[in-house]
Amino acid sequence: MQRRKIIIDTDPGQDDAAAIMLALASPDELDVLGLTAVAGNVPLSFTSRNLRIVCELCGRPDAKVYEGALKPLNRPQVTAEHVHGKTGLDGAELPEPTMVAQEQNAIDFIIETLRREPEGTVTLCTLGPLTNIAMALTKAPDIASRVQELVMMGGGLFEGGNITPAAEFNIYVDPEAAKIVFGAGIPVVMMPLDVTHQLLTTKARVEKIAALGNRPSQVLVEWLAFFERFDIEKYGSDGGPLHDPSVIAYLLKPDLFTGRHCNVEIETESELTVGMTVADWWGVTGRTANATFMRHVDADGFFELLTERVGRL
Repeated sequence: MQRRKIIIDTDPGQDDAAAIMLALASPDELDVLGLTAVAGNVPLSFTSRNLRIVCELCGRPDAKVYEGALKPLNRPQVTAEHVHGKTGLDGAELPEPTMVAQEQNAIDFIIETLRREPEGTVTLCTLGPLTNIAMALTKAPDIASRVQELVMMGGGLFEGGNITPAAEFNIYVDPEAAKIVFGAGIPVVMMPLDVTHQLLTTKARVEKIAALGNRPSQVLVEWLAFFERFDIEKYGSDGGPLHDPSVIAYLLKPDLFTGRHCNVEIETESELTVGMTVADWWGVTGRTANATFMRHVDADGFFELLTERVGRL
């Protein structure tokens, strides 16, 4: 398997942290060119900090971290401290990072990297709102044709939303950015709530991670214990849904997932449904398909992969 060049765009978040850990634990398959922070779960000052904390936890202080958008394109900032805690990574006590962010901003890094690398060789992995990507596409429309694929966590159809009845958080925070991305002609793979709600951090699965015994696994278990409390209370489930690592798992083992290529439009006008990913699953509109909308996942296989890789850190 040829190493896949990726940029991880993220707003950590405990589940984002798990995704980054999965990526950094897979150097044979993934070449992480850089990690870009965006405002989302918590403000940018925290998402940048959290990203650097995770890199250091994984033994990768050499990783390049870039800071991007402070707020959505043209909406008030919405955050999710009620889920992730004040810092975004509540649940584990870790030292402040010694790494510093790069001087270059995330938007310019994304543009420069896509122009420098051979066309069709860089995958964008988005774990948060799509503001950075939309800003890059707006500033440099030529990069759209150079993206191999954009694999994202966001949206929902049959599961509805998790921040409003209709909208998933990442899309709701900046629907205008999502609209730009989905309209850019980039091959998009979506990991919506329909998939991520199947990836529950059950007691048995978390115990297997805890049994690894290394420092990253111990911290991850502490993060998950904090993160899952919100979803257990909300959904009454055995564990919380582990959203963002689905993006990285797809790159490593795409056969874990099944879905359908269909048209997805982003609602930006309706007060009731702003941020909704209007997925034409049944092909009733005649609109051109622009995204692969994943619907099912082998959850046991996913957690086996995550556990095995965290054990390598």
